[in-house]
Parts: sequence; C-alpha cells; structure tokens
Amino acid sequence: MSSPVLWYATRATGLVAMLLLTATILLGIFTTARFHRPNWPRFAQQSLHRNVSLLTLAFVTVHVLTSVLDTYVHIGWSAIFVPFASHYRPFWVGLGSIALDLFLAVLISSVVRHWISARIWRGLHWLAYASWPVAIAHGIGTGTDAWRSWSTSLTLACVLAVIVSLVWRVSRPLTTVTAGGPSRIDR
Repeated sequence: MSSPVLWYATRATGLVAMLLLTATILLGIFTTARFHRPNWPRFAQQSLHRNVSLLTLAFVTVHVLTSVLDTYVHIGWSAIFVPFASHYRPFWVGLGSIALDLFLAVLISSVVRHWISARIWRGLHWLAYASWPVAIAHGIGTGTDAWRSWSTSLTLACVLAVIVSLVWRVSRPLTTVTAGGPSRIDR
C-alpha cells in the first residue's frame, strides 16, 4: 500500500534516527573518555547511552518497516538485512542495510555482554564507529530531503559534532583504572 503517511513516516523516522544515532555516538565517546559532570553520576551517563541506543533502534525499526511497507518504490523484505538486495537505489539502500547490520551487532553484543569477554565486546562495540558514517551516507544518497538546506544543515551538524568530539577524545590522555584508582598514561 502506498500512502503519503508511510512516506512522511519514513522520512521523519530516518532523520530522527540520524540525530539519535549521533547522540548515541557522542554519549559513547564521552563515556569512554570517562567524561562526567560532578553532579551527574557515571552510571546515569551509561544508562542514558543505553537508553538512547534503544530509542534509536525503535526509530530505525519504524523507518525500515515504513520503507518496506510503502509500495511507492519497491524495497523488499530481504533488503532490510541483505546489502544491495533492493531494486530501488540498491547501493544507497544497501548502505542502510550495512549500517543496520553493524548497529545490530553492537546492540546484540551489549545484550550478551555478560557472556562474552570484554575484549570481544569492545571489538564489536567499535562497529558503532563504522555504522554511523555508513548510515549518514545512506541518508545522503537515499533521503529525498538530503539536499534541502535544513536537512543538509542537520547532517552537517551531526558530522561536525562527531568530528569535534573525536578530536577532543583523541587529544585527551589515556587513563587506566587500577586498584588505586584511575591513572594517567601519556602517549
């Protein structure tokens, strides 16, 4: 069934998912840098990161479902997880599939974190840094509003925020946690 409601829902949930995924990445960067406010407990920051990730998943799910259900263009069910299986803009929709697959690997690894080693979990969690730019590229290539000034501004703000936070994170000294508390490691 083709419906303007589905089309608008696809567009809106895609943009909100981009903003939420960016927020998830930013919160992850701040958490790994052990950045926190004195009046904001560290567990609250981790909980916020987890909850924003789950909210992102909800918006991505609605985005994907409305994309497949709207018959104006054909995006088959297999294109959800199988990259480049869509007949509609196969490359760009394929990037969306890849971003989703990477994002799900991060989420699933977090669910089973207690049953896998910290090293494996951390390695899988690094996939978030691959998922985000692939999702951004998907939105630029597939989004019908991608080149409108407001959409371009939103995308550029997300990219700039992540770049600035990554530069900030890389410029900070590494810390390790030992029995005596955190200690600084100079590079």
